Amino acid sequence: MNDRLPHEKGFHVSWDQLHRDARALAWRLDGNGPDNGNWRAVVAITRGGMAPAMIVARELDIRMVDTISVKSYNHQTQSDPQVIKSPDMEVMADGTGVLIIDDLVDTGRTLEVVRQCLPKAHVATVYAKPKGRSMVDTFVTEVSQDTWIFFPWDMALQYVEPYRGTD
Repeated sequence: MNDRLPHEKGFHVSWDQLHRDARALAWRLDGNGPDNGNWRAVVAITRGGMAPAMIVARELDIRMVDTISVKSYNHQTQSDPQVIKSPDMEVMADGTGVLIIDDLVDTGRTLEVVRQCLPKAHVATVYAKPKGRSMVDTFVTEVSQDTWIFFPWDMALQYVEPYRGTD
């Protein structure tokens, strides 16, 4: 039995690190789209996929950007994924030439639902855990299944007292 709380085996990602990793994701995707290497659209999985999708879209000069909203977490508890907002399906069609971007694949349950909507899309995440890795076509960094990733939008900067004395 694991008595650790999620934060005890945490991977803290700063804004700078996320930006570097999202750019690395863009480099891996560059030239691999079905239209002479180009991609025609990006769909961000909200909310975590929005920042990396913005960076990938900028790096690859993709102007068609949309979102799909899937709710599968309540704080740190995962539940059945539920699509609460779909992208413009007239534009996205079956997903050919579309990049689906998310921050992380954990178990892959969210991506199962998204792939049903856009079966021919290319799924890319910045981070991947082993249970969900098979649901992703491209990713940058793999972390262990029991690691909790703390993203910069989940953290706040605050003052920390020095070890000795005060300022």
